[in-house]
Amino acid sequence: MFNAGEYFEQHEVLEELWRAEPGAIRELYQGILQVGVGCYHLQRGNYRGALALLDRGLARLATVAPGAAGIDVAGLMSQARRLRQRLAELGPGRLDQVGPADYPRIAWL
Repeated sequence: MFNAGEYFEQHEVLEELWRAEPGAIRELYQGILQVGVGCYHLQRGNYRGALALLDRGLARLATVAPGAAGIDVAGLMSQARRLRQRLAELGPGRLDQVGPADYPRIAWL
């Protein structure tokens, strides 16, 4: 769902997993969820929401091992940082210049 750009839907699924998980892996779930919600805000033209959720997601992912659950967390973080930087450079008036290739994707190791 995340890689398909279905950010609202991925939020619903990951929130359920995150809430049910008592261990440290919940940070991974919540970090991915927040990066996805940042992308959702971007799709809807919410500049501030996109930046805020990308920042929150990156902060959570920074606490997770680079290959947690077989996911390339370091790669996801790099892509999310790049998107965040692009948004900061464009500003709220030029979000239409963000294309599909700018969105982060999850890769497995």
